[in-house]
Amino acid sequence: MEESEPSVSFGHAMKDTCFSFATNYVPLNHGSFGTFPKSVRGRQRDLQDLAEARPDTFLRYTYPALLEEARTAVAPLLGVAADEVVFVPNATTGVNTVLRNLVFQKGDIILHFSTVYGACEKTIDSLCETALVSRVCITIDYPVTDEDIVRKFNRVARKLQDEGRKVKIAMFDTVLTFPGVRFPWEALVEACRSLRILSLIDGAHGIGHIDLTNLGRVDPDFFTSNCYKWLFVPRGCAVLYVPARNHHMIRTSLPTSWGFQPLLAKETASEDPKAFGELFKKVSTIDPTPYVCVEEALKFRQLTCGGEAKIRAYCENIAKEGGKRMAEILGTEVMDNTTHTLQRCCFVNVRLPLTITHGPASYDTYSRPTLEDPDVGKLQLEDGTVYIRAADASKIAKWMTEKSIKEYETMIPVKFYAGEFWCRISGQIYLELKDFEWAGVTLKEMCKRVSNGEFKSVAD
Repeated sequence: MEESEPSVSFGHAMKDTCFSFATNYVPLNHGSFGTFPKSVRGRQRDLQDLAEARPDTFLRYTYPALLEEARTAVAPLLGVAADEVVFVPNATTGVNTVLRNLVFQKGDIILHFSTVYGACEKTIDSLCETALVSRVCITIDYPVTDEDIVRKFNRVARKLQDEGRKVKIAMFDTVLTFPGVRFPWEALVEACRSLRILSLIDGAHGIGHIDLTNLGRVDPDFFTSNCYKWLFVPRGCAVLYVPARNHHMIRTSLPTSWGFQPLLAKETASEDPKAFGELFKKVSTIDPTPYVCVEEALKFRQLTCGGEAKIRAYCENIAKEGGKRMAEILGTEVMDNTTHTLQRCCFVNVRLPLTITHGPASYDTYSRPTLEDPDVGKLQLEDGTVYIRAADASKIAKWMTEKSIKEYETMIPVKFYAGEFWCRISGQIYLELKDFEWAGVTLKEMCKRVSNGEFKSVAD
């Protein structure tokens, strides 16, 4: 669709006019649960009213027709055919749907990276208990270049194949959950194709976040993405893309429902191009209205926001500039790569001024030590740096994240990653630079509270 000027200015005008946040709430963590504008909320409630006014009419006739329209509307964002996309409740369901439909043979391997989303890793663990499959994890630590990631993937996959082991499928992201960075998914799909490995993309932070209109050309074997995170669709909606050539692999929805067709003797699954959609049309009596709010969300993005490109440009820029300002306030830096991968998404990762000490950590104070302190080792003292025990790292990260919710009217994800403390902030159309400045000041205050030992009350 053609781009146009936003009818409401991005920033706080957008926040106050189009969204439903509490007056004092600072929404810095769009990446976890997303949100949706008032117009989409109104559409969903209208649909729910229709469903309750005439339940059988809506669920048996009205909803299926609306579902086809929603599939047709979302497909162009991926550059694929409508018959190749269906809706599922979330990306984790999409990943489960793919992995639990595959037929594994003894010796098969699922290959993934250490940056895999936790729920997806749990899915793989579960499969390893019940199916003839094992997993191999490729460890990476950011900052790292895209080229290094792809090179390491090829090296590990080829080594496994040279050992006579079969890598059945590889799973990787479009944008990682933590740290929030864009992943080289296009190059990894090509690598999988060359190695004859099935590719499964966990695009949880994909649609509405990065440009995916080339997905059909990149041609992965499977792809799933949450619509409720970055596309402004109500929670409980994700898209699952399976190219027509692989429809025969997806035999059932989760749970198995009315669309399932048992195999007949000496016959394969139906080659009807509509069969894939029928499989997912009627799964269970969950509220299906999020699926059919996609068109309203796209209408808001086009008419109110000016189109996908303008949304991405603002979100990427505010994240970049806001992260830079936060780092200035904290006296630290933004996570960066030589290939500038991290600048091509709507997340920014900022280091906190907390430094891990080395040694036996025998002292009982969390104020800044002297160079003579044996626990500091050879660490160079920095202005504003707070030194803490390595053993307390996870406790501190949990304490800071929870305090941001309970005491500061926001949510700032903090993780201890690759030997440092990092926070992840989401750039979004309802934020302004002052929100990032506030986040920097807030985190600085929380770091001071850490230095006073407040986090020690957190249960291990």
